[in-house]
This record gives sequence, C-alpha cells and structure tokens, in this order.
Amino acid sequence: MQTSWLRTTEEAASDLATTSWYPLDPLEIARRLETSIASGLDSEVVPSRRARFGTNELPELRREGPLRLFLRQFQDFMIAILLAAAVTAGIVGDPKDAIAILVIVLLNALVGAVQQFRADRAIAALRKLTEPCARVVRNGQELDLPAVELVPGDVALIAAGDLVPADLRLVEVADLRLDESLLTGESAGTQKQCEALAEPSLAIAEQTNMAFRGTLVTNGRGRGVVVATGSGSELGSIALLLQAQRRAATPLQARLARFGRALGLTVLAICALIFVSGLLRGEPPLLMFLTAVSLAVAAIPEALPAIVTVALALGAKQMSRHRALIRNLPAVETLGSVSTICSDKTGTLTQNRMRAEQFQIGAQPTSALRGAETSIAGLRLQEALALSNDVRSDAIGGLRGDPTEIALYRSAVDAGVPVEEWRRQLPRVAEIPFDSTRKCMTTLHTSQPGVTRVFCKGSPERVLPLCSHSIGSTGRGGPIDRDAWLRAADELAHAGYRVLAFASRELPQVAVPVDAARIECELGFAGLVGLIDPPREEARAAVEECIAAGIVPVMITGDHPGTASAIAHRVGILRETDEVLSGPEIARLSQAELVQHTQTARVFARVSPEQKIAIVEAFQAGGNFVAMTGDGVNDGPALKRANIGVAMGDKGTDVARAAADMVLLDDNFATIVRAVREGRRIFDNVRKFIRYTMTSNAGEIWTLFLAPFMGLPIPLLPIHILWINLVTDGLPGLAFSAEPAETDLMRRPPRPPNESIFAHGMWQQILWVGLMIGALSIGSQAWAISRNAAYWQTVVFTVLTFSQLFNALGTRSQSASLFRLGVTSNRPMLGALLATAGLQLAVIYWAPLQKLFSTRALPLFDLACCLAASSLVLAALEVEKWLVRNKRLYTPEATAQRNAQASN
Repeated sequence: MQTSWLRTTEEAASDLATTSWYPLDPLEIARRLETSIASGLDSEVVPSRRARFGTNELPELRREGPLRLFLRQFQDFMIAILLAAAVTAGIVGDPKDAIAILVIVLLNALVGAVQQFRADRAIAALRKLTEPCARVVRNGQELDLPAVELVPGDVALIAAGDLVPADLRLVEVADLRLDESLLTGESAGTQKQCEALAEPSLAIAEQTNMAFRGTLVTNGRGRGVVVATGSGSELGSIALLLQAQRRAATPLQARLARFGRALGLTVLAICALIFVSGLLRGEPPLLMFLTAVSLAVAAIPEALPAIVTVALALGAKQMSRHRALIRNLPAVETLGSVSTICSDKTGTLTQNRMRAEQFQIGAQPTSALRGAETSIAGLRLQEALALSNDVRSDAIGGLRGDPTEIALYRSAVDAGVPVEEWRRQLPRVAEIPFDSTRKCMTTLHTSQPGVTRVFCKGSPERVLPLCSHSIGSTGRGGPIDRDAWLRAADELAHAGYRVLAFASRELPQVAVPVDAARIECELGFAGLVGLIDPPREEARAAVEECIAAGIVPVMITGDHPGTASAIAHRVGILRETDEVLSGPEIARLSQAELVQHTQTARVFARVSPEQKIAIVEAFQAGGNFVAMTGDGVNDGPALKRANIGVAMGDKGTDVARAAADMVLLDDNFATIVRAVREGRRIFDNVRKFIRYTMTSNAGEIWTLFLAPFMGLPIPLLPIHILWINLVTDGLPGLAFSAEPAETDLMRRPPRPPNESIFAHGMWQQILWVGLMIGALSIGSQAWAISRNAAYWQTVVFTVLTFSQLFNALGTRSQSASLFRLGVTSNRPMLGALLATAGLQLAVIYWAPLQKLFSTRALPLFDLACCLAASSLVLAALEVEKWLVRNKRLYTPEATAQRNAQASN
C-alpha cells in the first residue's frame, strides 16, 4: 500500500538511509514505519515493501559473466604467444593450420570457461544454503523466516546465540549484550537498552539502543523494529570493503599453483631444447616454434587449480545432500586428515529424546512395564506415570510438555495404559509444583467421592524420606528399606540413567490450596524409573567406522560422568582401558598433563565451554587433527580453534554456525563420519585426476623431447598436440570427480595434513608411466617409418591419444584392479572415454577432419596394433596395482622392508 511517508523506491531508501533512529522513541518509530511493536507488520504489506526496498541481501561483487570468463582464458602468456604464432603462420604459411590451431585454442578456452562457471555457480549455491534465519512477528504470530525476507517495519526477536539479521531499533531488552567488534573493532561486548538517545551524531559504538546487522547476541534477548535492510544497513554500506577482491585459494590450490609455476619453468626449458634441436636438424623455424609453444600450452597444467575448485565445490554440494553443509571450501580437502572427532553427546550421539527404560517395583529392575498392574504397587506406578504430568497433545497429534514428563507419559502408553480414560476417572484437583528446594512434584486426584489419591515423583533422595512404607502386591506393604532402595537408585544412576522415585497415598477429600507438609508425608513407595536419552541407532556403526578409519571418537559433554560413560559404552567410544575425565579433574591438570591424558581419555564430562578449548589444544599438541562439534554461544572459540569446526544446524546457535567450517543439518554424529568419508573420496579423486594429468602430460613431453635424439622426425604437428590436450584433459579429467569411493577408503589411516599431494608413489608413477607412454609413441613411430608407411604421424597421434585413455582407466584406483571395479561403475568416465575415442576416430577417418588435422586413414591392422600398443599402459598399471596390493610398492610396510634389507 502506498503511503505518505513511504513514497517511491528511491525516496524511501533515501529516507531510511539518512534517518537517525536512535533519538526516536518506539512509538514514533512505529508511526513512521507504519507497524505495530506488539503484532508486527501485516503480511499483506510485505510484498510492496520488498518491491520498494529490495531483499535483505548484502551487496556482492558481481560474478563474471560467461563472456568475461571466456575472454579471461586468453590472459595466459603462453596462450597469447600461441595465438600470435598461429596468426603469423597463417600469413606466411598455410592458413589451414593456423585456422585449425585457432579453433582448438577457442575450444580449450570454452572448456575452461565452462569449468570456471560451474565452480562459481556451485559455490554460489553453497552460499545460498548458509543464509541465516530470523524470528519475526507478523500478524501477531512469531515466525521463523529466512533473514533475506525481512523488510523495514518488521518486528524481529533476537536471543543469545543469534546473528542480528538487519539493523534494528530496539524497543524491548532483557539483559541484552552484543558483540559489535565486526563494526566497531571493540572486543568488549556492548550492553543494550531501549530508551531514546538525545545526543546528536553518535558513533555506532555509542548507539546503545540499536542492534546492527551481522553483530552477535552474546547474552539476553530483545525485540526490535527493522529500520534498514540489505545495502541500507550499516554492514551493507561497507560490505564491498569487507569482501576480498579475489576468492582465497584453498591450501591445495595454492600448492598446485606453486607446483605449476615450477613445472612451467621446466617445461619451457624442455620446449626450448626441442625448438633448438629442431632448428639444428633443419626443421622449418615457424613449425618448430609452433610445436614448442603448443607443447608448452598442453603440458603446463595451468588449469589444475580451476579444476580442483570444480571438484571441491561439487563435492561440497554433494555433501549437502548428505546433511553436511560445508561453509569453507578448504574444509572439503582437509576432512580426510581428521584423526580425532570431539563430539557432543546430546542430540549428536543420542536421540535428544528421553525414554523410560528401567522400572523397579520389587527387588529387581525390569525393562517391561506392561502387566505391572497385576500388583497394587505396579498399578500405582502406572497411574503416576499416566496422571502426574502436564503433557498435552497438540493440534497435529504430537506431545507438548517437559521432555522428562513426555518420556514418562509415553512409557505408560507403551504399557497399554488407557491414559485418557484414567484422566477422566481420576481428574486432577490440585498440585504442588516442583521446586529446587523440595526437588519433587505432587499431584492430587479424585479417585471416588470423598477420596483423594496423591502421586509424588522426584529424586530418590527426597522422595524416600517422605515414605513410611512400601506398597505391596496387594496393598500396603511392610516398612520401607530406604537404604536398599537408595542403593538400587545408585546402581541405575551409575549405569547412566536419570532416576526418579514414585510414591502414592490416599486421603480424605483435601481442601484447596493444599499444604505440602501435610500431603507429602506417610507416602507409600511405588518404585523407581530409570530414564535415558538413548543413542541414535546409527551411532554405534558410525563409531566403529571411525575406529576402522584410524579416527579416535571422543565425547565432550556437560552431562554427568555416569550418564556420559553409559552412552559412550553403548556406542563403542569407551572401552574398559579408556579414561573418563570430569571438568573438576581437568581444572586441576596442567596443559602438559592434559596432553598426556588425551592418549587414554575418551569421555570428558561436566565440561565448561572454556575447557573445550583446552581439550582441543591438548589433542592438537599431541599431533592430532581435530574436528570439534558445538552448538552454543560459548562454543565459537573452540570451533574456531579446532581444525574443523562442526556446528549443529538444528539446535545450534547462529554464533556457532558462523564460527564453524561445517554445519550438520541433522545434528547427527553419523553425518560427521559420512562427511569425512566423502571428504576422503573427493581428495582421493583430486589426486587421481592430478596423477592422470601429470602422467599424460609427461608422456607428451617425453615423446617430443626424445624422438629427435633418436634420429626421428618431429612426431606430431602443433594441432595434434593441442587436440590431445583438449580431448584427453577435458571430459575424462572431469569424470574423475564422479569416481565412487574405494572399498578400503575408511580402512586407511587419516592423511597427514601436510602430506605432499605427490605422496604414495605419485611422482614415481608420473616418471615411469610418462616414459612408457613416450616409449610406446616413439616405438610406434619407428615401426611405422620402418614399414615406409606414409601415415606414420597418424600412428603416433593415435597411440599417444589412446595411451592416455587407457591411462585414465588404469588410474581410477591405485590398488584395486579395473576388473574388480568394473568398467561401468563410473558411467561418466565410460561415456567420456567413448566420446573421446569416437572423436579421435573421426579425426582419423572422416575426410573433412583429415584435411584439417593432416591425418590419413589407418588400415584396420595398423589401428589394431595402435590400440594393442596403447593398452600396454593399462596392463602395466594393473601389474603395479598388484604389487601395491601385495605391499611391495609405495607403502610404509614396503619401505620399511626395503630399508631393513638394505641395512642387512
């Protein structure tokens, strides 16, 4: 709706940007923004306000469009030289060759642009998933909405742990304190109030009745009217300054970029040698120059960092489908190094839903309550569970109330108790609520005219002294043995249960209000109930997978040591030889002693948020790479200190999520393990792609470098080199990202974080596979020339291309045979290889492409020989994998064995 104050989009935005809101009182703010502090905006006016003010999004640097991405591919120095040389060749030589080279370079640029576009789009999609939510009042109802949907005039609610979703003029506060260091640089928190400030031109730090977007609520709660959104907010005005002009490279990308520069210098030196040797042999200078530059363009892996970005971003997107949201891209590559997972208990390892599991009416506890009504004591316990609670059903059939009472209510329902019928038969007439002094709760019910039945529940230590006797199987029993029942309660508590005691008595009709001292006495003891938050069904399997992968799972909780130990035993974290440390015990340890204890401690209970940081640092000091879970406001420092911070997406606070590298959308420990597995798979596939690219490029270099020294002519034309680079580095290279996880992936130890990307025999493989491809190519060249075959260059071209395709098949695993993997287990790879093979055959046999690439049709026998020679690369890789499986290559065991033999 159009208003006198909210005029046009530009005028409205200008008014909001220039208005000082802190001197205005709440009623004036509500009048200007035409909103209600109590009930918020009417949802009908929201679309028109969003149209005027835009969405509540921070301004971003514009992403490069497809055309700019395409043109940026030509900024590489070697590409520029190649284009210049091609144009020169077209002017002074054969235009056909120049056109062909230009087409190949353009196709290469198109592939590079598409890869970068996919990476940018995947990262943008991940950023979309991490957008925060806000609690808003609209139409008098509280709603949880994406923060991007807020508009000026909305009434937002903030509480400890939240990120402020927009600029707010506070109208109600309760001990509200904000961390505004993002805007002010002051580390100390700011206490907020809601009174108007009369002073003019106050700095941000002095506007104590304002809450600015992006600041953190560290304490208390508040209500505020949205006065600025998006670029109109204080944070929005400096958003472009806060953003890095270039996205920071991940550690892997940085290492590959440094390696690429070093390799580039080596390749340029080799290309110079090839150029000089060609001139000395009398080859045409322009041809040799084009050959040398083409080889440099093909062999220098300048696209490696970009392709790694694609792999990491797509991997992170895949993780989000497994309920793990990656906030920082480097976390994808470092997940494989995690050696210790410090996990919370409640909701992560457990279901975050209390359940009554143990019932003790007589001498022995039992897990079954059904049938207990055959004794009076059992009947009274069932009645207490059903009636002495405030649980109510909601509109959708769920249960509302205290989690403990819901668990007790459910246990009665599961035992077949007709709860609603009993509630009608024994209506509640009065209650004595729980308080911290009495530590029990009592309800009074009319059982029949003039008779009141009393049910009391609470801690055994407080209920048992109120009892004068036990309830027997047929009614009033003998004197109560309080010590025996306390021992039984202790046994249940040490087994990890929260124990409640139940008692009952009957009285004549009681006047309201009741006197607790007269009611809570001479009770008949009915029994004990043990409650526990049970482990998630998948938790034990996830812990076992962790241990098999060489990862140490550790529980850190604020809960009681007995409860924590019981859950840790159930899920397999705690073994007989492991240690349980409590917060007070940790407080008495020095940091060096705590480091020592991390060797055996697997459960840390009654831990404060500050002690979590000390525990993380102790594990790191012991050489561990730590993933740490957290959900609270005070968990932020520990999450930042951990190598991988993991926040809870369901019960976690905005502060924890902002500090984390990864967010669990389902708060499940098993999701962490799945993320580690996926991180290992992604890094594994990145290494496979690097191994494949480097071995293939090495094969091209050896072919062109060694052939002249063996008295052979230049094996390939420049266009051949560029074509091989296009078809073998493109589709097959990207298909490695779809490679399934290897069967032993989670049986390997964690990867050391500083381990070289070329570890585990990669550099040896680059050397020998490259030499083999070069030898096969040069050998096929000599064989064809010896037969006076005019198509000898096509033979070399074919062998080199298909050798790289067979190399791709063999590189899919470092240890598992291709025949065990199955050719069809990676369908994108199979499709890429078939497409590449089809394109190569078209270049050989289709007349228009023959003219363009200067190829000749191969007789079927020669083609078969080329394929047979190329397949030797796959055969050699299969032999290598057999040696790896038998621990004779590239393994610590094999290295130790060789060292031992050498010393002898």
